[in-house]
Amino acid sequence: MRAILVCSVFLGLAACTENGLGDLSSTADGAASVADTSNLAYYPDDQLIVSGKTQFREGNYGKAFTAFKKALDVQPKDPQALLGFAAAADMLRRFDQADAAYRTLQPMIGNRIEFHNNFGYSMLLRGNLKAARKHFLIAYEMDPSNQFAANNLELLRNSVTYPKRSAGDLQGI
Repeated sequence: MRAILVCSVFLGLAACTENGLGDLSSTADGAASVADTSNLAYYPDDQLIVSGKTQFREGNYGKAFTAFKKALDVQPKDPQALLGFAAAADMLRRFDQADAAYRTLQPMIGNRIEFHNNFGYSMLLRGNLKAARKHFLIAYEMDPSNQFAANNLELLRNSVTYPKRSAGDLQGI
């Protein structure tokens, strides 16, 4: 008798809900509104970008790459995260991923000094000195007092005078 009473109360409660038995929860909210979302990566502030910048400044390019990648997972069109991701990818010699980030960035901030400095440095790392010079000059013309633009041009000057050796030069050592 008691089992029949419990079943009838349970069925009576289920009939009162719009979605039947599948949407019951222990609170007055529906089951979907109290679903566990702890596995979703949402960051309400810039903690990943700040962490990525800190790791990059300290030379931890792998950790910076990971932090910027996570920031891009949350906000795929964030220019700061894209720029940091591309710079970290460049330092890790992952130019394919850096190129993808620069392609996404170009329509967003393509005519800003930050873009030209970073993309020029990427070209410098790849050994494409002409493209690096082009972007460094654009950045320098935008703001001649910018310390990064001036330093990049100096770095390019030093790269041009650095002795070039072929791969076989070290075999006699």
